[in-house]
Amino acid sequence: MSEPVLEVENLVVRSRAGATVLDGVSVSVAPGGSLGLVGESGSGKTTLAHAMLGYARPGLRIVSGSVRVSGTELVGRGERGLRSLRGRLVSYVPQDPACALNPAIRVGDQIREMLRAHLVDRDASDLVGELLRRVELPGDRAFARRFAHQLSGGQQQRVAIALALSCAPPLIVLDEPTTGLDVLTQGLILDEIRRLARELDVALVYVSHDLAAVATVADRVAVMYAGHVLEQGPTPVVTTQPRHPYTRGLVSSVPDHHNPRALTGIPGVAPDADHLPPGCPFEPRCELRIDACAAELPGLEQIAADHWVRCIRWRDTGLPALVPRGLSTREQRELLLRVDGLSAQHRTQGIAVTAVSDVSFCVRPGECLALVGESGSGKTTIARCVVGLHSASAGSIDFDGQALSPLARRRTREQRRRLQIVFQNPFESLNPRQSVAAQVSWPARALRGCSRAEAQAEVTRLLERVRLPGRTARRYPPELSGGERQRVAIARALAAQPDLLVCDEITSALDVSVQAAVLDLLNELQSDLGLALLFITHDLGVVGSIADAVLVLERGAVVETGGVHTVLRAPAAGYTRRLIEAAPSLPQATPRTPERDVLPQ
Repeated sequence: MSEPVLEVENLVVRSRAGATVLDGVSVSVAPGGSLGLVGESGSGKTTLAHAMLGYARPGLRIVSGSVRVSGTELVGRGERGLRSLRGRLVSYVPQDPACALNPAIRVGDQIREMLRAHLVDRDASDLVGELLRRVELPGDRAFARRFAHQLSGGQQQRVAIALALSCAPPLIVLDEPTTGLDVLTQGLILDEIRRLARELDVALVYVSHDLAAVATVADRVAVMYAGHVLEQGPTPVVTTQPRHPYTRGLVSSVPDHHNPRALTGIPGVAPDADHLPPGCPFEPRCELRIDACAAELPGLEQIAADHWVRCIRWRDTGLPALVPRGLSTREQRELLLRVDGLSAQHRTQGIAVTAVSDVSFCVRPGECLALVGESGSGKTTIARCVVGLHSASAGSIDFDGQALSPLARRRTREQRRRLQIVFQNPFESLNPRQSVAAQVSWPARALRGCSRAEAQAEVTRLLERVRLPGRTARRYPPELSGGERQRVAIARALAAQPDLLVCDEITSALDVSVQAAVLDLLNELQSDLGLALLFITHDLGVVGSIADAVLVLERGAVVETGGVHTVLRAPAAGYTRRLIEAAPSLPQATPRTPERDVLPQ
């Protein structure tokens, strides 16, 4: 049997203050194999991915343990020695290629620099076109002379993959490479990753919060929580027959367009490295906990030939429950929002480009309408027209029987209160110089007339509803993770007590467990308060979990509309069928047999 390409043994990473971020982590990847690292934000998966390059971000340090790639030890090497190995021995594909690619250097020159750094004895220029064509990009000189900002998100990610492949390393680490991409682009990227790994026989480590995407790429999966590996084994086994309660919670949180269902988030919040419980780190959130769970950390127990679990009650962990989601009845309610014949344009260098063409739809109280389509289909433009941030070129928008002014500044305060939006990027929508409490309380004071004390009480209540601890109110956006920022943005919109909430890709960057909690919250608000949703997403699984009806857009025009179950199960348009075929999903669970519960003798 050949030696593993990657061997991580008993890795310990701590912060400068002494908090343990990774605690005795061990994983391995065989030649040509693939390992998925999954877990919530703060679980340590990106820290582990960085350690595979011999790197620890500022404020962290590798205390002990071993990281070997093709037999070469990375831990303990100086930065100069590591730089000579990165790209040649192990490569890294980041989550955001727009930040990783140099905006001032042409695409071809960036690939050429990587080749010259590690393959000085070869003519780098001849290989640039070959590498671009390998990832299904044009290999001509005109494309190579483009800058990163002239490429789409999917093209940027392919360039990042080409850079990672340029020196033919035996190991590639991919950190959330498809987060935020539309379903067709995500499908193409995942297909490329699988094809290249097979053709080039490279080992992959795939970091993601998207279990469905991991299931399409990785042979094995390691589930991480609070710096520990809680479960590890073959992907089909771990995703369909999880034995750790945390893994079960993650699987239950994954939306599936093949089986639309209500999602159940994991109760509580993940601990930070400074406040870890003494025993099992998941014990405070676990429904199966007993006194022994809080006493000491369980060891990894081998329960099958290649299946390991860190839980003393793994035999009692049942299969994830599938609860069908009830749908609203459209005919029983008056219209809240009516959009009729909406068209909108964008101007680029004085040229008008049509982004939306003759789109019509309606939303009733307590109902969720999902807008679905790939990037550039006009979804966000429609949302911005509805909330008054983009002026339509034609058509009308009526809200509760009244015509809305095209621009928000000309609408009444009550109209603005009743119609709120949550943007896709919380990094841009929150003021970095104001505390969370100040930003969440402002809509309650400005739009509802609440006193300072009443608004502060709203902050506490809303942070609890979006699964954030009360201490978050005193913090500032730069101190929060991306998922925490998005939940703050949702809480801020809810502080206005709107009747219609426009959600623009609000779950695209969230962990599956947080996503499930947010979707569960929105379903609860729909049921309790009659909140209506205009929900924009590229995730068809999310559509099946939140929407009552769906509108499919292609290049600004409606290609299909109808009830969510009808469209997802029997799509009429070819474009809709392509979207559904490209969407990743988890394999279906099968009943357990006693043989799976014990080690082969």
